[in-house]
Amino acid sequence: MRITTAQIRKYKQDKKRFAALTAYDVVTARLVDQAGIPIILVGDSLGMVVLGYENTIPVTLDDIIHHTRAVVRGSETSMVVADLPFMTYHKSPEQALDSAARCMQQGGAQAVKLEGGRVMAPTIRRLTESGIAVMAHIGLTPQSVNQLGGFKAQGKTKVQALTVMEDALAVQEAGAFSVVLECVPAALASLITKRLQIPTIGIGSGPDCDAEIQVVSDILGWITDFQPKHTKRFAHLADQAKQAIDQYTAEVGGRTFPTQDNSFSIDEEVLRDVEAAFPAQV
Repeated sequence: MRITTAQIRKYKQDKKRFAALTAYDVVTARLVDQAGIPIILVGDSLGMVVLGYENTIPVTLDDIIHHTRAVVRGSETSMVVADLPFMTYHKSPEQALDSAARCMQQGGAQAVKLEGGRVMAPTIRRLTESGIAVMAHIGLTPQSVNQLGGFKAQGKTKVQALTVMEDALAVQEAGAFSVVLECVPAALASLITKRLQIPTIGIGSGPDCDAEIQVVSDILGWITDFQPKHTKRFAHLADQAKQAIDQYTAEVGGRTFPTQDNSFSIDEEVLRDVEAAFPAQV
């Protein structure tokens, strides 16, 4: 039985802070699910950490659905949330409804996430009225990176702070079951968390949000060339993987791997028959 939106809301009522993580494949989803993490996000961050793009803009709906299927197959109890990619929900609420329906029917997601506050409130309302659970996302919205002028914290000025608060209240009123606050000043995120009845899920927004979400590649240390300010490496898997690959290469070259323990046997009589059927050329 998977975690439901009602359980996520109850976490806030019970003041039970929880972790959420991204995942994009069966193996990672299985590990995250077994850790008891209630929400797995198939984020459009896969564009950068899996597909090698510079940002999230090139990620398609087909990409998200493909990876959502894998995550659903690899998990049992976590709620799987599919990220709606750039321009798959902006044209109209009906476009968003079509995109979200595909994520649920074809991908198997239990909910979708979309970026935007007040401007997206009508879309969130249309989706929730149609029975689709929506996780909102405000503050730094990566799909708007070109308009924002880069990956910058949002809400530091009075105008920005008021906007972020208004966005938070708008998505709650529209029916979102939770809201991601990305790179919002910690004190402002804390205030928003106190004002909202739905859970706030922080990333780069301080310790007072109701939950925290991170990109799994960041916390596991799979990516070594850049570490965002909002994350922490809880492991250094890239270094361990490099050492393992180096050792594998050396053992193959030195003929110490594979050994007979890694090989399959054949009956000697069968082998003699094969040799006789194909004698060596003189």
